[in-house]
Amino acid sequence: MFNHATFIWNAADLLRGSYKQHQYGDVILPFTVLARLDGVLAPTKQAVLALTKDMPQEEVPSDGMLRNRAGHEYSFHNRSLHDLKSLAGDPDNVEQNLRDYVNAFSPNVRDIFEQYKFEDTLADLSRKNLLLEILKYFAKVDLTPAAVSNAMMGTIFEELIRKFAEASNETAGEHFTPREVIELMVTLLLNGDEDLSAPGVIRSVYDPTAGTGGMLSVADNKIKAFNAQAQVNLLGQELNDASYAICKADMVVKGQPITNIVLGNTLTEPAFEDQTFHYGLSNPPFGVDWKKEKDVVTREHELRGFNGRFGPGLPRVSDGSLLFLMHLVSKLREPKLGETGAGRGAIVLNGSPLFTGGAGSGESNIRKWLLENDYLEAIIGLPTDMFYNTGIATYVWMLNKAKSAERRGKVQLIDGTEMFVKMRKSVGSKRKELSQQDINTISELYRDFAESKHSKIFANEDFFYRTITVERPLRLNYALTPDRTERALSAKAVAKLPDGDREALARALASASGELGEGVVSTQRATFEKLIGAALVKEGLALKPAVMKVLLTELSEQDEAGELVTKAGKPEASAALRDTENVPWDEDIHEYLEREVTPFVPDAWIDESKTKEGAEIPFTRHFYEYVPPRPLEEIDRDLDEVLGRIKARLEQVKA
Repeated sequence: MFNHATFIWNAADLLRGSYKQHQYGDVILPFTVLARLDGVLAPTKQAVLALTKDMPQEEVPSDGMLRNRAGHEYSFHNRSLHDLKSLAGDPDNVEQNLRDYVNAFSPNVRDIFEQYKFEDTLADLSRKNLLLEILKYFAKVDLTPAAVSNAMMGTIFEELIRKFAEASNETAGEHFTPREVIELMVTLLLNGDEDLSAPGVIRSVYDPTAGTGGMLSVADNKIKAFNAQAQVNLLGQELNDASYAICKADMVVKGQPITNIVLGNTLTEPAFEDQTFHYGLSNPPFGVDWKKEKDVVTREHELRGFNGRFGPGLPRVSDGSLLFLMHLVSKLREPKLGETGAGRGAIVLNGSPLFTGGAGSGESNIRKWLLENDYLEAIIGLPTDMFYNTGIATYVWMLNKAKSAERRGKVQLIDGTEMFVKMRKSVGSKRKELSQQDINTISELYRDFAESKHSKIFANEDFFYRTITVERPLRLNYALTPDRTERALSAKAVAKLPDGDREALARALASASGELGEGVVSTQRATFEKLIGAALVKEGLALKPAVMKVLLTELSEQDEAGELVTKAGKPEASAALRDTENVPWDEDIHEYLEREVTPFVPDAWIDESKTKEGAEIPFTRHFYEYVPPRPLEEIDRDLDEVLGRIKARLEQVKA
C-alpha cells in the first residue's frame, strides 16, 4: 500500500541544506493542502470553469450554483485554467503562475494560504531555485478523494505534523489526539443519542480545541455511517495557525461552511458565542498555564459570574484544563421541554482535575458545580502511554445536559487502564493503543451502566466532603532563657523603641532572670508578668500594653502542661496544634469529631466558621485491589536460596 505520508515527508530531501529542519513543515504542509485541494477539485474542474466562464472575476458563484449546475459538492472553487500538473510542466514564470493559481481559489480557501504566509514561502523557494522542484514533486502525488479518503487525509496531516513537531522539538500531542481515542469518545457520545436514527436528523459537533480537525472528522464519519441521511454541522476553533489551516481545508473539502472553523484563542476570544451544540469534543493541552489569558478570564469570572463561562471558580494558573471543561459545558445545548437533543460532551483530561485543590479551592468548586448540576455522566480511565507527547494517565470525562432517568444523580467510573494492545513500534511517548475490541468493551460497560470489576457507580454526593478545622487550646509556659530573651529583644515592636529604652529593657530582663532563676520555667502568666513588671519599674521603664503583649509572647512557648490561655472567657486556639479533617458528606461533623478525634485529644473542638465544602473524584482508589504481602516463610526461603548460590560461587572463586 502506498504510504502518502512518507512520500510527502520525503520532500524534505529537496529542502535539506537550504532550509533548517524546523522550517520543513512551513513549506511542506501548505503544499500538501494545495495538492489535496487540487485533487479534490479535479473531477469537477471543467464543469466549474464552464459555470464561471462569463462571470466577472469579482463575482463568487453561490454554493447552490456550484452544486446544482456543476455537479459540485463543495463550497469552494478555483477559476484558474491550471492545475498542479500543468503548472509543473510549464517552467517559465512558475512563481507568478503558481501565485495566480492560489489566488484563483474562492476567498474562503485563500484564507488558508494566508495563514501559512504562502506568498512569502513561494518567493523564498524561488530565490533558492527550489520552487519548480517542489512543485514537480507534489504534482506526482495523487490526493484525489478516490485515492485518499477524508479520514485517510486527516491521518496523513496528523502524521506529518507529528514528524515536523518532533524535528523541531515541539509538542506534537498539542495538535492532535490518537485516532482510537477519538473513536472511543465519539462512540460513547453517539451511544446515548436515541434520536440519531431519525430521518433527516440534524446534529452539530463542536470542538473548542480543534487542532487539525480529527475529532470533527471522526464524528462526521460515525454519524453518517449510522444515519446516512443525517445533516452534520462541524464547528471548531483553533489557536495554532498551521493546525487551523489544515482543519479549515479539511472542513471545506467536507462541504462545511468556511465560517465554521475560526482562528483564535477559545479562552479569550470565543467564537460562536450565541450558539450551543448537540455534541462537544475536546482535547485541551495538558498542564499548560493560562498566564497570558489570566486578565481576560478573571474579568469574565468576576463581572459575569454564572452568566459567563467561569462562574464556578478558577483553577490555579499553572493548569487551564478545567477552564476548557467549563467552556465546553457552556456550549452544550440546554434541555427544552418537549424537545430532545440536549447537549452531550466528551473531553480528555489528565489526572490533575480529578483531585487537585482542597475544599474551597477553584478546582474543588468547579468539580462541585459540575456534580451539583448533574452534568458529569461518566469518567473513563485510559491506559498510560496513549499519547504522543506524554506517558501520564489520562481520562475521558463524559458530560450530559440531560441524563437518562437511570443515570440522574449518579456518576459511572470505568477502569480501562488495562485495556490496550502494545504497539510494535512506539511513536514518541505513545507505546499503547486501543484495539477495536477494547473500544467495544468500554462502550458495553458504559451502555450497560452496571456494577462490575471495571465499572463502579456512585451517587454525586459520594464525591462531596467537608473540611473541618480542628482546634486545640493554647497552653504556654514562660521563661527568661538566653534564646527567648534574644528573640524578645529582636521583635519588631521592641526594635522600634528608643535605644535607651531597649537598653533598659535588656537590663530589666537580665535582672528578672536572676530573680526567677536561670533556666526556670513558669506556667503562671500572671506571676511571670508581675516579675517582669517589677524589673521594668526598677529601671524606670513603662511599656505600652501592645509592646508588653509582644514581649510576653516572645518569652513564651507551647507547652501541653502549661497554663491555658483564654480570650473573652474562652480557650484561645493554638495555631501550632491546628489541624484539618475531611469528613464524608453524609456524616455529621460533630459525630465524626467524637469518634475520630476526641478519644485521642479530648480538648479538641471544631471552628465551624472555617468549615469548607469540597469535591474530589479519587478514581484510582475505587479500583485499587489489595494484594497481600508474601508470607515471611516464603521470603526467608528465597533469601536462603540466593545466599546459598552466592556462597557457592564465592567458594568456587576461592578454590
